[in-house]
Amino acid sequence: MKGDRSMRYIVQPEIRISRINRNIYGNFSEHLGRCIYNGIFVGKDSPIDNVRGMRCDIVEALKQAKLPILRWPGGCFADEYHWKDGIGPLPTRKKMINTHWGGVVEDNSFGTHEFFDLCEQIGCEPYVNGNVGSGSVQEMSEWVEYMTMDGTSPMADLRKANGREQAWPLKYFAVGNENWGCGGNMTAEFYANQYRRYQTFVRNYGASRIYKVACGPSDADYRWTDVLMREAAHCIDGLSLHHYTVTGTWAHKGSATDFTEAEYYKTLERAWDMETMVRTHAGIMDRYDPARRVGLIVDEWGTWFDVEPGTNPGFLYQQNTMRDAMVAALNLNIFNKHSDRVHGANIAQLINVLQALILTDGEKMLKTPTYHVFEMYKTHQDGDLVQSAAATGKLEGGVPQVTESASVDAEGNVTVTIANMHASKAEKIEMRLDGGRYELVEAHTLSDEIHALNTFDEPDAVCAKRYTGAACTYDAMGTEVTFDLPACTLTLLRFRKV
Repeated sequence: MKGDRSMRYIVQPEIRISRINRNIYGNFSEHLGRCIYNGIFVGKDSPIDNVRGMRCDIVEALKQAKLPILRWPGGCFADEYHWKDGIGPLPTRKKMINTHWGGVVEDNSFGTHEFFDLCEQIGCEPYVNGNVGSGSVQEMSEWVEYMTMDGTSPMADLRKANGREQAWPLKYFAVGNENWGCGGNMTAEFYANQYRRYQTFVRNYGASRIYKVACGPSDADYRWTDVLMREAAHCIDGLSLHHYTVTGTWAHKGSATDFTEAEYYKTLERAWDMETMVRTHAGIMDRYDPARRVGLIVDEWGTWFDVEPGTNPGFLYQQNTMRDAMVAALNLNIFNKHSDRVHGANIAQLINVLQALILTDGEKMLKTPTYHVFEMYKTHQDGDLVQSAAATGKLEGGVPQVTESASVDAEGNVTVTIANMHASKAEKIEMRLDGGRYELVEAHTLSDEIHALNTFDEPDAVCAKRYTGAACTYDAMGTEVTFDLPACTLTLLRFRKV
């Protein structure tokens, strides 16, 4: 480190703050570009290895990353989606034009049955987004009945006629999406009344207990949060928040791969806005819900750049570099630190769209740097956030140079994720775990220069690697760990108390 001063980092495993809901590590799948079709779903007759149309390599990758929850069918698409068009024999399903995303034909071959099949193959919770913008109360009510009603009823009988005898275990259901924008251009007051009306008919059948998510604010629209909580907090389980990291303008967002160091720091600054937004929205929610029963669900987040040259501008296909990985690490540490209020989050999106975990090209598939962040962070799921702090400096816009979070699982194992956001400056970390002797049982790093990415020719150029440079010493009060943290690096450390 040649003279660099060490940075102190303190972890106090005995001070447990809040449970880190596994659903913070969720994802979002929309009928957009090649996310569903030619992404996860290739059809039963595809030469690509699949189970009932779902790509086996992608399902295995998502199982490896321990994907906990998947949101579908949108996004803006949700408020023009009519679920009955996507059930029954494939030849009878209606075709439509996807007016939001690329003007392509949507043949509805991936519908309700296929979505639940995908979730069952992955082993994740389904999160369904209902249509308020162009749908009726009856349509939404009947969809919930179709999915969750056992016994005899018109919609349960229809589901059985379509080949599914048992109801699906659906826990999470959103009443509309972005109703301040593409979901109807509503005012907060109008949507609050619409939400109260629609959610009344999102009924629980049998043992099913649905967690109802209301359309929350865009970015820093704090008034929207205030109105929704004031008017409807008593019947809201989760309130959504959407915030994308956009460095330029919406018309010219900049390249995903060709950027300067200054643009790298500007991207981190825009991502760090999430900290202020989460804290401020949570503060408003606290006024109406001091017990923090209602969860803040950040169900759309991630980087948004210009599409890759030569691709359909309506498909939102972008490459994924170490810059995206650092944005992911920054956001996940924010969500962990606010897990007393943030009960879920869904990065946008799963495959081939925006800040995707996976990219495909025909039979080829690669895991992006962002995928490796999620794979490294998975041991935080359902752990208890513990007190931790790094004595870090600041980058442009007040972004901490080092961002971190720590948790302890049911067996007492400690997970630490710590990222150096600086593009060129390394740090030497002196970390102390208070309260006992801890043995280091796992260490991995994701490290490269800010433009590094994976391609279909080199799919593993950027990936997590074992780290062997950490040294542990012990005293009566705790454990001291020293390790190097190169520039643009995320490190995972796992400890077992001995």
